[in-house]
Amino acid sequence: MKFKEFKKESRLKPWDSVIILALILCSFIPVIIFYLQQKEPQPADKQAVLRIDGEEIRRFDLVEGQKGYTYKYTDKDGEYNLIEIKGDQIRIKEANCGDQICVRRGWAKKNGETIVCLPHKLVLEVNDAKTDDGGETDDLIY
Repeated sequence: MKFKEFKKESRLKPWDSVIILALILCSFIPVIIFYLQQKEPQPADKQAVLRIDGEEIRRFDLVEGQKGYTYKYTDKDGEYNLIEIKGDQIRIKEANCGDQICVRRGWAKKNGETIVCLPHKLVLEVNDAKTDDGGETDDLIY
């Protein structure tokens, strides 16, 4: 087969352009499906665990893009810590302890980061939400 014959036979037929256009449009279907799946609320990848004197009080889901809110913990003596959660990060916004180290600590967002308020015996720890025991996944190896 010579080049002139090949060129003459390879011209587009009237329906070829319609088929090509339909295939191009169908190639975007996976993109649309993945976009719609991501819009659904995703489970939290991280959690912050609030412990007072070693006892777990509450868990906070840390999800990127979630609306910010505050949680106030007050003990029986009137000591309080105002905890702020914004997206995938957490901090102690206000406390009535003397040293204010927990407030100056700032935001915690990485797995394993902690915020400690020693006068109130309060610990906030960011953990992987996939573990049931608050991130303590170390096993003893004999």
